[in-house]
Amino acid sequence: MFRSIPFRQSGAMILIAVSLITGCTAPQETTESSALSLQASLNRQGSPDAMRMLDQFGNQRFNPLFDLGAWHGFLQPEKVAEYGAFNGPMIIAEEYGLYLAKQLEKLRISDTISGKTYDYKDATVQFDNHAGRLQQQYQWPDLTLTLTLDFVTPRTALVSTQLVNKQGQAKTLQLQWQGQLLTDWQNGQSISAQYPSWQRQMTLDPQGVKIQLGAQRSTWNMMLSGASRYHIRRSVSATSHPQGELAYQAETKLSLADNQQRTLYTSHSYVHNEQEWQTENARLDQLFSAPEQAIGQSRARWHAYQQAGLNTDSLLPASLAKKAMQTLLGNWRGHAGELKHDVVTPSVTARWFNGAWAWDTWKHAAAMAHFAPQVAKDNILAMFDYQVQSSDSLRPQDAGMLIDAIFYNKDAQRGGDGGNWNERNTKPPLASWAVWELYQVTKDKALIEQLYPKLVAYHQWWYKNRDHNQNGLAEYGATAHPLHNDSKGNIRFDIQPQSNTALNTQVTAACQSKGENWYQCAGAALYERALASGEYLDIDIGAQHGAGWESGMDNAARFGFINQAQLQAYADTHYQGDIKRARQDWQVRFFENHDDQGQLLGFSIDQESVELNAYLAMEKGLLAKMAALLEQKEDAKQWQQQSQQLALKVNQCFFDTQSGFYYDRQIGLSEQDSSGCGGKLLTARGRGPEGWSPLWAGVAGQQQADRVAKVMLSTSEFNSHIPLGTAALSNPAYHPDIYWRGRVWLDQWYFGVMALDKYGYHHQARELALRLVHNADGLLEDGAIRENYHPLNGAVQGASNFSWSAAHLYLLYRQLSRQN
Repeated sequence: MFRSIPFRQSGAMILIAVSLITGCTAPQETTESSALSLQASLNRQGSPDAMRMLDQFGNQRFNPLFDLGAWHGFLQPEKVAEYGAFNGPMIIAEEYGLYLAKQLEKLRISDTISGKTYDYKDATVQFDNHAGRLQQQYQWPDLTLTLTLDFVTPRTALVSTQLVNKQGQAKTLQLQWQGQLLTDWQNGQSISAQYPSWQRQMTLDPQGVKIQLGAQRSTWNMMLSGASRYHIRRSVSATSHPQGELAYQAETKLSLADNQQRTLYTSHSYVHNEQEWQTENARLDQLFSAPEQAIGQSRARWHAYQQAGLNTDSLLPASLAKKAMQTLLGNWRGHAGELKHDVVTPSVTARWFNGAWAWDTWKHAAAMAHFAPQVAKDNILAMFDYQVQSSDSLRPQDAGMLIDAIFYNKDAQRGGDGGNWNERNTKPPLASWAVWELYQVTKDKALIEQLYPKLVAYHQWWYKNRDHNQNGLAEYGATAHPLHNDSKGNIRFDIQPQSNTALNTQVTAACQSKGENWYQCAGAALYERALASGEYLDIDIGAQHGAGWESGMDNAARFGFINQAQLQAYADTHYQGDIKRARQDWQVRFFENHDDQGQLLGFSIDQESVELNAYLAMEKGLLAKMAALLEQKEDAKQWQQQSQQLALKVNQCFFDTQSGFYYDRQIGLSEQDSSGCGGKLLTARGRGPEGWSPLWAGVAGQQQADRVAKVMLSTSEFNSHIPLGTAALSNPAYHPDIYWRGRVWLDQWYFGVMALDKYGYHHQARELALRLVHNADGLLEDGAIRENYHPLNGAVQGASNFSWSAAHLYLLYRQLSRQN
């Protein structure tokens, strides 16, 4: 089934048809749901002219179809001159998505008897973007051509070329395929200029084309081993000719009796190395012996996704849920390189995001558990493959920790040459939530048996490595790492001291110059002297970035991030312009955490974070459920008691009765306040989404929840055009276009909507949910789901085709019905 939208381009009549899976009946949408959506599809058209075509946010333009964990994807043509082929492919060069060609198999058809060439501009054209496949149909009075692309293995897409003779008499057709590799790296820059020594080799044979991609180890742009290859194989023999070094042409003849239909098959495979090629070559032999069977299996797989995933009476339209599912499945990468299980990456089109992050994984898995549980399971296991062990050669002190990010290549510390692998921090403890969500769907008790002890070890790590004062309230922080500390364990920081000050004298004597009055220093004592003096223009500390990353809210205001103009405005408002006094409210300090033998474990930021401890309280409750399932009754009892105790402390220590909101608590420099908790609440740094995390985690009391809901629903705080941004409008560090200080992230939006619903604000939750769905650019049309959205005008921001945005849209689709 499809809906067709006709328009005319360069003389050809086109029908763009958007997916409903052929052979399946989608759940009926009510009038309310239908009114929400014109058609929340994905625009798959695109015309790549260079390997890298970045938009203003660093994304590769266009939205290629990827599926089944493949590392290459395809587009529909954008121009009449490109008809007769699927555009691309985009390949993932280990960690970076790059277009290999505009087209690699453009088909030209002519009649050998009449000499007629079938010009695409004279055809009636229909493009179908089905879930999981692409299709093009061209109709002339006497001939129909249908091209269909399905992914049939984790390394191969299969193009079916169906020809139907409608003439009433026999035809002999000349089929000619053409393809050419791109020669530009990006707009205005050739590949040869960017990488003069990089080689690509095209080899032709009667069955197809082999493209060997030479080695290129460019850490931040393109990583190829020298053994990666792209292979085209056809079910018919053809005479092939090179057209220079990077282009080819191939021809064959095909006879069709009157009203006869024939289908040819072409495979497109992309592999990283020779071992993958040997495996895939064997698969191709099997594939070409029964292509229709492979295609049928692919379509049955997508039928199963829809049957499992689209079965609710939801507030959100099913078309939006489909787009979310397609986004998640498009970011699925089959295991390769250092990825030991399949993963779901944050975004196939964002430059830095072709790897797996910890809390992204938990969010992806929680959603995909409902329609692709095996992918969800693999994604979880991929992160646990790298849980730190006590025998680890690099960081045994972090035993139990799950590292932040894993990629195709490890980093230099681990013996690799990748730049994106990250062990500087972990991510918020939502792993048990994801595992339990998966169990609720699959009832896979063996998975709980496998992961329960690993989850316990991770949970305990927080209290061993991130609870500096051992009061049962954890802090975010950073691991021992060369970017955080020197070889002796002294904390590193960079500073710009003010000239003609005592601090300047100390810094220039003790630190290494980096130019432009910046110095690299080490040592907690000097760092403290710098903060106490205030005699500096700027300061940057690696552990602060690590702690921000560990929270997942990288540059949030509560971690001391504020730009100079905002800080001056804050000083003008509160301290008659005294920047030194103002800075004291935004300074962060770090504690060194050591074990009983004095070994450095890592660093804690000088504040206990509300959502971290709310998540840990929730996790204790989930561990109690797992222990009960495994008949570990005493453990279950203890976990439940600890969960209740921590929930009480969250409400005691992080809730501010005056402003009616939850905040982080700074520790270490001041006495306990009236709450009986050490330190002080960081109310000066404004409000952020951490304030509704106790509601989502279910640990807030109703009185506190009522106060928080009032703040969330205030139009001077979080209730903007796109609601529930990452900083309140009143926050001194707020800006609508700063990553975690104003933009709307859909995970925090989801947590907020579901928090309101959980505490009885059903109508308001639905209103805020629909506000985003209505107002976010492209969400209900053919635009990609984005990383975040502008809170004041709904403009797209950040990465395109973003997985956790899709995951939370999908979770809300499942969990929030039209009625209370």
